Amino acid sequence: MPKRVCIVGAGPSGLVAAKSLLHGTPKGTFDVTLFDAQTRIGGLWPSRKDDGTGLVHPRMVANQSKHTAQFSDLAWPEDAPQLPLAWQVGQYLAEYRQKYCSEASFSLGTRVEKAEPVTLATVDGSWSGWRVQTRSTEGEVKEQSFDHLLVASGFFGKPALPPVSRGDHEVPAIHSSQYRHLQGLLGKTGGSGGKILVVGGQMSGVEIAGTIASHLSSAVHSPGPSPISNPEKYTIHHIIQQPVWVFPLHTSPKPTASAPPFLPLDLGSYNTSNRVHPLTNSQGHISLEAAKIVHSIYETVLGTDQSIFSPDVAVTAAHTGNPPYLTISDNYMDFVRSGLISVSHGKLERLSGREATVSPSEEQIGDIAAVVFATGFDASSSLSFLPASVKETLSLNPTDLSNTVALAFHGTHHPDVANLGFVGFYRSPYWGVMEMQARFLTTLWAAGGPGSASLPPTLTEALDLDTSIERTMALRTDPRASQFPMGDYAWLMQEFASALGLVRSPPLGAMPRLPPADKEMDILTPARYPPKTLSEAQQSEVVKSVKQTEATAWAGLTSARFVARAVFRSLLGEWKLERDLTSKLPSHPSGHFSGTAKFLLREGTRDGREAEFDALAGEDGDPGLEYLYIEEGDFKASNGLSFRAARRYVWRYSERTDKLSVWFARTDDQKRADYLFHEVEFLVPKADGMEGGGNDGKGWEAKAGHLCIDDFYNVKYQFNFKAVNLWDWRLAYTVKGPKKDYTIDGVYSR
Repeated sequence: MPKRVCIVGAGPSGLVAAKSLLHGTPKGTFDVTLFDAQTRIGGLWPSRKDDGTGLVHPRMVANQSKHTAQFSDLAWPEDAPQLPLAWQVGQYLAEYRQKYCSEASFSLGTRVEKAEPVTLATVDGSWSGWRVQTRSTEGEVKEQSFDHLLVASGFFGKPALPPVSRGDHEVPAIHSSQYRHLQGLLGKTGGSGGKILVVGGQMSGVEIAGTIASHLSSAVHSPGPSPISNPEKYTIHHIIQQPVWVFPLHTSPKPTASAPPFLPLDLGSYNTSNRVHPLTNSQGHISLEAAKIVHSIYETVLGTDQSIFSPDVAVTAAHTGNPPYLTISDNYMDFVRSGLISVSHGKLERLSGREATVSPSEEQIGDIAAVVFATGFDASSSLSFLPASVKETLSLNPTDLSNTVALAFHGTHHPDVANLGFVGFYRSPYWGVMEMQARFLTTLWAAGGPGSASLPPTLTEALDLDTSIERTMALRTDPRASQFPMGDYAWLMQEFASALGLVRSPPLGAMPRLPPADKEMDILTPARYPPKTLSEAQQSEVVKSVKQTEATAWAGLTSARFVARAVFRSLLGEWKLERDLTSKLPSHPSGHFSGTAKFLLREGTRDGREAEFDALAGEDGDPGLEYLYIEEGDFKASNGLSFRAARRYVWRYSERTDKLSVWFARTDDQKRADYLFHEVEFLVPKADGMEGGGNDGKGWEAKAGHLCIDDFYNVKYQFNFKAVNLWDWRLAYTVKGPKKDYTIDGVYSR
C-alpha cells in the first residue's frame, strides 16, 4: 500500500517534491496530495500576464536566467528569453505539472490549518503519521491522515513590516511585494510630488527602488498623458544600512578585456572551473580575510568600487572587512548617478506625518509622499499550521528572517520530528537545490527514515557527518554571518549529489576557455544533475537544456551576443558630448558642438514599429524599454557663427533580436519616434588576447548605414567599457549626397 504524503504548497518546491516522490522510486511507493491556499499552482510565480494577486508582479524580470531557473528534465522553449518574466516562469511550472505531476492530487484554494503528529496502535504494531485539517475557500473543513507531511509553503510567507510602519504617518505605506505601479502607490492622479521613501537595502530594496525609478522616468518622458500628475516632481530616497554591491543582469567573464564579452550573470557565477574541488562552502561565517577576497572579486567584476555613481553607494576600505552583500539591478546605479535616487545610511527610526528620522545620524527626511518597505518576509507564517511543540523542536525564531528554523541536512528535515520534511524553505531557494532536497527526502522516506538499515551507504554517511542544525543555531548570533547563511549554491549541489550518489554529467562538447586558469567553462545547471534513471523523453529534455546553456556560453564568448544589451543598459543618464563637424562643401560650414546628451529611460512605445509591436504584445505583452535621447548644446561654426543646437532620437533594444536601433523623433511631437535611422551592427574583435581582450584596445566597434532620400549615412561606433560599465564612447559618421559631404565625430563621456 502506498505511503500517503501531504505536500503544503504547490509552487516550484511543491511541484518538484511531488514529481520526485511519484517518479524517483518504484512507482506506487507514494501517493501524493498537494494543498495550496491559492486557486492556482506556481506559488510566487503567476502564469498569466494579468495576474497581479500574488507577491510577484507578472512582468517582473527574473534575476536568474532560464539556465538556473529550471528543473533538470524540463528545458525551456528555444525562443524563451534568457531572463524570463515572472508569468513565463509560471507557464514553465504549468508545463512541468502537466508533464510530471498528473498522478498527484491537487486541492487548490484549500488552506492547511492544522497538522498534528499522531501515533496509533495497529494490529501490526503502531503507525506514526500526521492528521491534517484543511479549509477550502468555500469554508468546507476536512480532516485527513497522511504518512508524511512535506512543507513546501515557501520561505516568502507574509510580508514583514517593522513596528515603525505603524506610526502616525500621513502617507501611503506598502510592502515592496505589493507594489505594481505608480497609480497604486500614489493614487490614480498622484499628487504634488515629494520623496518616495524606500526602506531596506538588500535584494528587494535595490530592485524596487530601481523599478519605481524606471516607472517615474517613463511617466515623465513618454508621449501622451502621464499615469499620475506631476511625475517630474517625485524622487526616490533609499535608506540602506550599508553599501551593497549592485550587479547588472549581464556581466563579463573577461572584465579586464578592452572589448569584454557578456553573459547572463549566473553563467559566470556558476562556472565552477574557477574553484578548487571538492568545493568548500563560501557562505555561513565569513572571516575578515574571506570578506576582503570576495569584495575584491566583486570590484573586479564591476570594474569599480561604485564611487563613480555616488560616494553614498561606494564600497570603500571601511566596508571591505564586513561580509559582502550582493544585489541585482540593471538600472539602480545609473538612477543614483542621475539623482533620481538618493541614498541615506542607517535605520528608519521614526515615521511621523510626512517626515522620517534615520538613526544613528538623526537625519531628517521631509516631504515624503509614500513609503515602500523592502524589509523581507516573515517565514514563520508559512508554518502556522504546525503545533507549538513541533515549532519548539525546530527552534523556530520568527525574528530571524534568515535562520527561521534549524533543520538537518541542508534544510530538509529534523531527526526528532518523524515523517516531516522541507523543500525550498530557505532564502534564495535556487531551483537545483529544491530538486535535490526533494530527491533527498524521497530516498530517505522510501528507505524508512534516518537510521534505517535500508539507507544507501552514501546517505548514511552524509547524515552521520551532518552539522546543519548546530551551524544554523550558531549563525543566529554570529555578527559575521553571510547574506545567504544556508550555503552557496554550487557547494550545496555537490553535497546533495554526494549523499545521493549522483554524478554531475560532463559537458556535451568542448567549452570556451577562460582566464585566469585558462580552463574550459564548467557551468553548473540543474540539468547537469539529471535523475539516475531517465526515460527517453526526459533524456531529450536534459540534452536540450544543456545544449541551450553551452550554446549561450559560446555565443557570448565568440560573437557580439549580449553586447547590445550591455551598451543599452549602460547608456542611462547624462553624458558630456564634444563633437567636430568637418565639411568639404562651403554651403555647410565646419565647426564644433559642445553640450550634453541625455538618455531618458521609458517603457517601449509603438511609434514607427506598429506591426512588430502589435505582434510582440500578442505574444508576451512586453514591449521592453527604450530611451528618449535629448541632445542640447552650442555649435560654433568655423565662419564665426554660434548658435544653440538640439536634436532628439529614440534608442531601442530588442531582447528578441538582440539588436540596438536608433530612430528619428517626430518633428510635431518630439517624444515620439518617427522612422528608423539605423540598426547598430557590432563587430566581433579580430583577436582574443586572454588577458587584455581583442580589438587592439579599441573597445567594441560597431557600424551602421542609412540612405535618407539621396544622402547616405555611413555610421561608426566605438564603445569603451570598464568591465560592465560603459566608460566613454564615440559616434562618427560621414554623409554623402548631391549636396552633402561632411564628417561628424562625437565623443561621449560621463
